[in-house]
Amino acid sequence: MATRTQARESVAGLLYAYDSGNVNIRNFAQSILEEKKIKNKQQDFALALFDGVLANIAELDILIKSHLKDWDFERLGGMERAILRLGAYEIRFTPTDSPVVINEAVELGKMYGGDNAPKFINGVLDSLCKIDKRDIHKKESE
Repeated sequence: MATRTQARESVAGLLYAYDSGNVNIRNFAQSILEEKKIKNKQQDFALALFDGVLANIAELDILIKSHLKDWDFERLGGMERAILRLGAYEIRFTPTDSPVVINEAVELGKMYGGDNAPKFINGVLDSLCKIDKRDIHKKESE
């Protein structure tokens, strides 16, 4: 049985394909996940993440861009961009603990990103997480 880590890995791949111009990848996502032995609850999890990122991609890109220091979003590697989008989505829209999300994203960066990807991904998502939590606490106190 596939793990959530494997599901996230597959979602990052699907997001990379989408970002590379395969905008119809959603039509094949289920069969791609099944080929990778991601079924049942893990497939539901993966598809929910993928659909969530696609539904919120403009907002996620703005959020990520606001946390990039001296980096141009469009010049990021495609896999780094996919991992950041996935991580930002999970931090912003799911109940998964932020340290878990960041750790998973860093591990994906180690596997698929450039040499500096893990550190870069960690920094961006950690920054995003801190700001996001402050905004949430600010809204709760109002």
